[in-house]
Amino acid sequence: MLGPVILAASRSDKMRRFISAAPGTKQVVDRFIAGESVDQVVPVIEDAAAKGLEVTLDVVGEDITTPGQAAAARDAYLELIGRLEELGLGARAEMSVKLSMFGQALEGGHELALANVRPVVEAAAAIGTTVTLDAEDHTTLDSMFTIHEELRKDFPQTGCVIQSYLFRTEADARRLAAAGSRVRLVKGAYKEPASVAYQSKPEIDKAYVRILKTLMQGEGYPMIGSHDPRLIAIGQELARQAGRKLDEYEFQMLYGIRSEEHVRLAAEGHRMRVYTAYGTDWYGYFMRRLAEKPANLLFFGRSVLTKG
Repeated sequence: MLGPVILAASRSDKMRRFISAAPGTKQVVDRFIAGESVDQVVPVIEDAAAKGLEVTLDVVGEDITTPGQAAAARDAYLELIGRLEELGLGARAEMSVKLSMFGQALEGGHELALANVRPVVEAAAAIGTTVTLDAEDHTTLDSMFTIHEELRKDFPQTGCVIQSYLFRTEADARRLAAAGSRVRLVKGAYKEPASVAYQSKPEIDKAYVRILKTLMQGEGYPMIGSHDPRLIAIGQELARQAGRKLDEYEFQMLYGIRSEEHVRLAAEGHRMRVYTAYGTDWYGYFMRRLAEKPANLLFFGRSVLTKG
């Protein structure tokens, strides 16, 4: 049950300072974070394209406390889109955004987040790509889904994320599995109470399969967000049963995790997209990656104990 402890640490300024100063931190962070700037992440995009992979790009940072910071987050994505256009990489890269970065938690946050994310979605569409709205903790989801519906009126390719550990998600999946929708299914990486979410891995996995079956049998475009070999195999079988072609769904995995599997799936003809985070405010994203998988925590622990 280390996950909840790590997630609590992700909100601790003291722990942030300790981990940032640890001698092995950079080595591990570099495994999960593609760089700090657009210039550093461009070679990662180009390398992925050369391997037949696509990417979705996340400018990390969620602790937004002022409208000015939310506007800066918007501008960071607009800068990214501008570079993708210059380099002709729009067809290989889309964006993933967390509405918390766009001011969702501030006073008037729903309207502020919508106002900030709309120009990003519009700019992405102009270069032939799109944006997916990431799911955050359960208290934010009604706002996220409402913004998603509003954006799809003008930009129907806008995607969203659903999380199998939440009780509500099966109903959300039935609503979202409609023609033209793009839905990424993940297990979920936030600490949620037992009143709203499954707490055990077997229950979460069973819900994942039920929800994925709904998406595969629907008319939308499912995006399978998982590194679990069993769920990947089940996803392939559910796609086959639903009569889907290889370009009618895709797999998504995190940068730095099971990289050989990314290449294997692409070589088999599957659409494989790598969720690639970059930026200077890496701490919260990094801690959730540790919480998701104990092996990541062990890798980090060994590195922290190694000087230099």
